[in-house]
Amino acid sequence: MSFLPFYIPKRKNLNIVIVGGGYAGVSALTTFSRYMPNANITIVDPRTHHIKITHLHETFRYPLQDFMVPFSHLEKHFGCRHICAKLFITEDNIQQWNNDKFITINEEQIDFDYVLIASGASFGKIKPQNNTLDLNSFLTTSGTELLNSILEKTNQVEPIISVVGGGATGIQFLFEIAHFTKRKNIACRLQLINDDNRVLKRFPIGLSKYTEDKMSDLNISFYPNTYFKKQKKNSILLIEKETKNEFELPSSFTLFFIGNNLGNRLSANTFGQAVLNNQTLRHIFMAGDCSNYNSHGSNTMTAQSAVRKGRLAASNILRDSSVLKIFEPYLHPDLGYVISLGPEDAVGWIAKENNVVNGTPALLLKEMVESQYDLLLATGMDTYVM
Repeated sequence: MSFLPFYIPKRKNLNIVIVGGGYAGVSALTTFSRYMPNANITIVDPRTHHIKITHLHETFRYPLQDFMVPFSHLEKHFGCRHICAKLFITEDNIQQWNNDKFITINEEQIDFDYVLIASGASFGKIKPQNNTLDLNSFLTTSGTELLNSILEKTNQVEPIISVVGGGATGIQFLFEIAHFTKRKNIACRLQLINDDNRVLKRFPIGLSKYTEDKMSDLNISFYPNTYFKKQKKNSILLIEKETKNEFELPSSFTLFFIGNNLGNRLSANTFGQAVLNNQTLRHIFMAGDCSNYNSHGSNTMTAQSAVRKGRLAASNILRDSSVLKIFEPYLHPDLGYVISLGPEDAVGWIAKENNVVNGTPALLLKEMVESQYDLLLATGMDTYVM
């Protein structure tokens, strides 16, 4: 068994429920497996697969199955149990779980010593309309299949594809579509609708400038400071941010990538313990996008933060069950971020936000980070130094 600082076990096994099988949940699972291999771990997730959600834009190049890991595989590899169910994460439910020390799932009572809530934040959604897709569409069907299916339904010689949202997800899908249609010799036009004056607003301006220059090279039309209102049969209805004037543009269909829902985040202290009404819940820990840590560490909704929160929360659960009960605070800063601009280009920053990288160096950095997580998932080996 590996050594964990400040952890002197009192028990050989704990009953642990992990709610959510995304990046944070899997990171926690591998941590428990490393330091308490005999723990009884139950993962509760409504899907049958762990999905590497940050790779979904790459399904215009690779099969969706390449980014899915069956929970049955994780059960065999890490000795856990997966229950395919959706739990409603409300403050009342969390308080009740903490008091009762059991959760009822599908009429089965699951006793626990600790619960780790590692569910992600919900995606920004709009009211379903014809000729529209959002990120949820790509969770079950590859980008290639979705795009081909939509293009087959259009009767236009040169369809126009609108992408709404100039954040990291929207940009990655935009460039993948641009390169996919070019590679397949599909005649179409692309346009980006964004409610800010530049793309990648939360990142250094160097990333925005590089990305917008590459958009221009690919003849992608850009409409900044513009809100989406409605997708019609062959057009899109938009609103100018400042003047509130409405106008229409030709559009065959629209893809929406409007970020995560920030309204359902729950509070945790710097050690990852849930905090409700200023009360720390000893048996409930938090990780992932659903959590907002009261600490100096990063609370950005990124895979790297989710992985590190999952690892830290799992470590502190073990410490809470040990002799010393000395916790580790969450101090992880953002170490960088890389955004794919298609198969052969990327842009990002590393170490400091003003240290912008692009092209081949950014691609290599992206591949290194992805390999790091793949190694964690495949072997449980922790290569995250911070």
